[in-house]
Amino acid sequence: MQIQDLPYPDPGVPDARSGPRFLWWLGRNQLGGQLKALAWGLLHFTSVSSLPFCVGLAVQAVVDRSGTRLALTGLLMAICGIGVAVGDTFLHRAAVTNWITAAARVQQLLARKAALLGSGLTRRVAAGEVVAVSTGDVEKIGWFVEAVSRFTAAALTVVLVCVGLLVYQPVLGALVAVGLPLLAIAVLPLLPRATRRADLQREKAGRATELASDTVAGLRVLRGIGGEELFLDRYRRASQEVRHAAVRSARMWSLIAALQVLLPGLLLIAVVWHGIGLARQGRIDVGELVTVYSAVMVLAYPLQHFQEIAMAYSFSRPSAQRASRVLSLERHTDAGGSRAAEVPSGDLYDPATGLLAPAGRLTAVVCGDPDAAGRLAERLGGHPAEPGTSVLLGGVPLDELPLDSARTAVLVQDKDPVLLSGTLRDLLDVPASADVRAEDALAAAQCGDVLETLVEGSADTRDPLDARITERGRSLSGGQRQRLALARSLITDPEVLVLDEPTSAVDSHTEARIAEGLRKLRTGRTTVVFTSSPLLLDRADQVALVHGGELAAVGVHRDLLRTEPRYRAVVTRETEDEAAARGPLDGKDALREPSDDEAALPGALEEIEESA
Repeated sequence: MQIQDLPYPDPGVPDARSGPRFLWWLGRNQLGGQLKALAWGLLHFTSVSSLPFCVGLAVQAVVDRSGTRLALTGLLMAICGIGVAVGDTFLHRAAVTNWITAAARVQQLLARKAALLGSGLTRRVAAGEVVAVSTGDVEKIGWFVEAVSRFTAAALTVVLVCVGLLVYQPVLGALVAVGLPLLAIAVLPLLPRATRRADLQREKAGRATELASDTVAGLRVLRGIGGEELFLDRYRRASQEVRHAAVRSARMWSLIAALQVLLPGLLLIAVVWHGIGLARQGRIDVGELVTVYSAVMVLAYPLQHFQEIAMAYSFSRPSAQRASRVLSLERHTDAGGSRAAEVPSGDLYDPATGLLAPAGRLTAVVCGDPDAAGRLAERLGGHPAEPGTSVLLGGVPLDELPLDSARTAVLVQDKDPVLLSGTLRDLLDVPASADVRAEDALAAAQCGDVLETLVEGSADTRDPLDARITERGRSLSGGQRQRLALARSLITDPEVLVLDEPTSAVDSHTEARIAEGLRKLRTGRTTVVFTSSPLLLDRADQVALVHGGELAAVGVHRDLLRTEPRYRAVVTRETEDEAAARGPLDGKDALREPSDDEAALPGALEEIEESA
């Protein structure tokens, strides 16, 4: 796999049982790239390590006054130089390719898992942790995957040099062959402590990232309650903890790096001391001494990769552990389904609560618990994050359909929809039936002022569809973001549309017009709206009250307001004490609930629309 071929057609099924298993799986799936990097690495390292032998042969040729041998040695050194340059160039190219392709594979796996789990992902894993895994952790994992081949090439080169020295000069070669393995394992006792400190640093950094992500996501609310300084202090403390942990980790790694310099130096001193004694005794030539001396000097270069692989594994193992924790999450239902792909139609029925949304009608659902309403809305879309009885659409269990078919049949817009950055045209470019135009959807969602705001914020365009939306639509108000998300959902024109509090952030005038536009645009389609707004409830064909996880009442808004105390308590925010003090409603009083400006009177909606 080359960089230009990304993304992968299929990133594969990862072994997410543990971090090390996930790293091993990544390495196996990039075996071709690893072997290519290993081959270029061997060329580079062996060429570098051959230079000392060339130097020794050249020195000996000068001592022996042999011009022919000196010329041949010069040619051999030129060949080694070419090998060093070519090997280093293509090793770097192959290593970077392995790094980027491994990181891209992990990102694809995470994106696929996020799309599969949907809203259930952030319920089981903190949003900040998902961000940390998909950014910094991906780089750490890619680093280890690409470092493996270079380490293997360095290790093989060290073995080859030791064997070569034993053959070339057995006395000094034996000293080097014994000393180099001792150098390699001398730092092993320090690695567990260094790994623990690196793990602690990554853990604290992950917590700080989660805190920063959550703070930024809730910045508007924090400003409203004056909590900016409180969370800023928390982040300062978390940041300082990361700094202290990083310093402690760096101290340990610096100690290991110092040993990687000190110990080869001691070995070099021992080789030179012993070699000088042998040369004085006439047991070795000067060229041989220079060769062994140069070989020990050069071997410090491949030995550095022993430290790098230890660092790469120490930093990538907790990252891989977090990635495998996310990738091991599974849906409670089979995303492939047990039925053939189809898009059923008909009544939408939830056996768990008894809620029935007739086909082609607008059904409003009132639920006193917002969390329960969110879970019910998710369940109506099929394949929910939590196990339970499957919802039926036209008698067909949605959980038994393939996930794509269930999503095509029922679209669920939760109470906190996300707007991705890009142009408005990109935002509205979603799979759709093409029966609803973008202009009609934007008009039904009352997005006129939103389009004006986008054009004013984009100096280089006059077409609202080409205006850019900032990240998560942060330049827009909550009501404007909500209306754009509603327009996006309306364009898709699904068989069933489920909306969870679609107008909670808009004013009553705009809400009244949205209610009317939604009703007209969705004529003949099944629409379910979770809301407690009298303006939307009064426009619904039927209203269902879900209380305590069960269907408690069904009717129209005004009848339920008069006859059902639990419904009235949710819609009017009336407490039990207020209800007892007021007493039972008669038929005339019921029409005035909850208040004149909340559309309880027959003509209130018309007055609101006229005044708007």
